[in-house]
Amino acid sequence: MKIAVYGAGAIGGYLGAHLSLAGEDVTLIARGPHLAAMQQLGLRLIEGGEEQVVRPRCVEDPAEAGPQDYVLLTLKAHQLPEVADHLPALIGEGTTVVTMQNGIPWWYFHAFDGAAGAGGRYEGRLLESVDPGGAVWEAIGPKRVVGSVVYPATEIETPGVVRHVEGNRFSLGEPDGSKSDRVRRLAQALIGAGLRAPVRPRLRNELWVKLWGNVAFNPISAITGLTLAAICADPEQRALAREAMLEAQAVAEALGEQFRIDVDQRIEGAAAVGEHRTSMLQDVERGRRTEVDAIAGAVAELGRVTGVATPRIDSLHEQVKALDGSVER
Repeated sequence: MKIAVYGAGAIGGYLGAHLSLAGEDVTLIARGPHLAAMQQLGLRLIEGGEEQVVRPRCVEDPAEAGPQDYVLLTLKAHQLPEVADHLPALIGEGTTVVTMQNGIPWWYFHAFDGAAGAGGRYEGRLLESVDPGGAVWEAIGPKRVVGSVVYPATEIETPGVVRHVEGNRFSLGEPDGSKSDRVRRLAQALIGAGLRAPVRPRLRNELWVKLWGNVAFNPISAITGLTLAAICADPEQRALAREAMLEAQAVAEALGEQFRIDVDQRIEGAAAVGEHRTSMLQDVERGRRTEVDAIAGAVAELGRVTGVATPRIDSLHEQVKALDGSVER
């Protein structure tokens, strides 16, 4: 099976290393010092106190990889439109593209059923916050897509070295909820590589449960510099997070999604994580552009689509965008 990992950073490198160790034909697409280190010394994976080195093909230009069976997109959400013109080089007649970004995916309204009567009304609608002008939609085509909700925590320790922190689950799902041959084959490949890969009939619901916390805690942490535990312990910040989460829940429910726990249980779950610095906070500290458009901006856009007001989320989005504005692209 030919598998390209486009954006082989922390998560992509972790995936690529496991798939390579399992004997899959893997190509890693990366750039800069990280790519140079992998080309020269191989990719080093540090996991569970052990270190393994793999030497998959590593390239910068997707055209060098050619058409693949699966393309795993592990770039950040805002990077996808930037590489849209390069994606067709990886796509052949039977290629499946797997989206692994945080936030609302660009294909959200493809094969959408949603709330009663909402499917037909929203089907095929583009989301400007994550795919301006529909560039990614046109480059890939939503019929090629399998979605994924990513849970592992990983980091690039130094160029060419990926450290696994925790978690190994990559939930998978077809936009229409079917258990197709292509999603089953991908799940088998990931499971064979030592990862957890459940196939979900309602992946959007799981996506919202993860996003539910991210839409509040990530922006608040980026703005204040606080950890999850600190946000939950501060009455003012906790109240703001709760209000933003209730707005997101109202948007999701207007689209037909359901939440099996209440907002306070979700907040306590975040508090239990402890002194964790969110990825959005880390991006701000490192002078990198954040994923706030796909996380908060997309929920705000869906609020406008469904007629649900999101004033707290709008404000958080605007404040983080101001921080993004100081970042050199």
